[in-house]
Amino acid sequence: MQLNSYLNFNGQCEAAFKFYERCLGGKIQMMMTHGESPMAEQVAPEWRDKIMHVTLAVGDGLLMGCDAPPQYYEKPQGFSVQMSVEHADDAERLFQALSENGAVRMPLQQTFWADRFGMLVDQFGTPWMINCGQAAQEK
Repeated sequence: MQLNSYLNFNGQCEAAFKFYERCLGGKIQMMMTHGESPMAEQVAPEWRDKIMHVTLAVGDGLLMGCDAPPQYYEKPQGFSVQMSVEHADDAERLFQALSENGAVRMPLQQTFWADRFGMLVDQFGTPWMINCGQAAQEK
């Protein structure tokens, strides 16, 4: 079994996934618009350039998404996309990149459970948590 995050956007999916590809160092494996699908003729002309499905490979995981039709789109809430990294410099780089034009909810910092942990909402409204290693336990 493999669990993957699937993000819905309100018309910004392509821009978001190109941003994630750059920030996360991943590779977009597949991106299809509604107009490129076998159902293109059944889609309103103004919706044909919206993303029907995209898959981004990052490390051993996949991040997927689409532009949700307006009647189905809901603003992201009640979850975060969580990333774990081994090195503090990677955590710093990812946090800085993803927070570009976004909002920092908790600055990246050492906590009792991690060498670095921080929370942000990116410019596309997706909430993220970055977690790096385990903090040294005092004896």
